[in-house]
Amino acid sequence: MSGWAGYEAKKRELVGGLSGTVLELGAGKGANFGMLGKGVDWIGLEPRAASRRTLESRAATWADKTGGSYRVLDTGAEQIPLPSASVDAVLSTVVLCSVDELGGVLTEVRRVLRPGGRFVFFEHIGAARGSWVCRLQGLIRPITRTFDKGCDPTRQTDDAIHAAGFTTVTLDRYTLPGLVPIPYIAGTAIS
Repeated sequence: MSGWAGYEAKKRELVGGLSGTVLELGAGKGANFGMLGKGVDWIGLEPRAASRRTLESRAATWADKTGGSYRVLDTGAEQIPLPSASVDAVLSTVVLCSVDELGGVLTEVRRVLRPGGRFVFFEHIGAARGSWVCRLQGLIRPITRTFDKGCDPTRQTDDAIHAAGFTTVTLDRYTLPGLVPIPYIAGTAIS
């Protein structure tokens, strides 16, 4: 496990290295725009109307500044409305905890990536089984599933990414500092 500063540095490095056509899952209000490079053709999936309005505005501003293009789609990641092998990279930032069916989303990610394309992810994950953090995550799970956009804090997203059929998965582990040391992963999976 590495320190949180390492997580932030890894995020800047990996997001900043994306190029070509980039699909962002659950793009929210556009928090990653400041890290994306110039000339990216960005597509964002965002199922929540309130977030989508802000996202549209921020995407337009970002595209004007960087020479990139943007498209915001009113959908989740379970059925991505793009052709197979149509994007160079897929980006996910703390969104896989709340998708309805993680395995199906990862299958869709693989489907839309071009051969050799990169899935870049930054996600919190369930703590080690049997640990006090794991028990706490299990206790708060019903609350977060109901009141935090469907978040499942116990989800073993790292295991799911490894099992999803990518040719190569490279990830690092981090711990969010604070009273409850929440584990995070950051990495890349190649199609």
